[in-house]
Amino acid sequence: MIVDRIENCNTYPLGKAWQLAFEFLSSLKADAEDKKYQILGDDIFAVVASYKTRCADAALFETHRKYVDVQAVISGTEDIGWLSGEGLLTIQPYDESKDIAFYQHPDACFTRINATPGIFVALFPRDAHKPSLMVGNVPEAVKKVVIKINVNLLNT
Repeated sequence: MIVDRIENCNTYPLGKAWQLAFEFLSSLKADAEDKKYQILGDDIFAVVASYKTRCADAALFETHRKYVDVQAVISGTEDIGWLSGEGLLTIQPYDESKDIAFYQHPDACFTRINATPGIFVALFPRDAHKPSLMVGNVPEAVKKVVIKINVNLLNT
């Protein structure tokens, strides 16, 4: 997992795919339409979505195998729960067509990352995460972009 400011993206020598993703992210306007954006076909694409944050108890941890998630809040604030993907109880096995598996963590303890505009969170296949969590006890409207980068394109 990487958590950093968007302007520091070049600190990470992860290759051309990483650069393309952040060129798109840097060009994204606050009023971007909620939809899927093609950056490099199915290898790199972005999804902009607006929603209300939720309580941690209503969310499951997820992992991906094919894509790295680069998540960045455009407006609003949310927490993203994180922990190692090892030793989790599988709730929904990996679905290759959706590149996702869901898990439950028997312990309520996990790291919370406060995602605000200007920050990005990069989540790799080993990173179990719960996105879209409330900060505090009140749901908040959030607009976020998730850029999916095929793991085979990164210099990791």
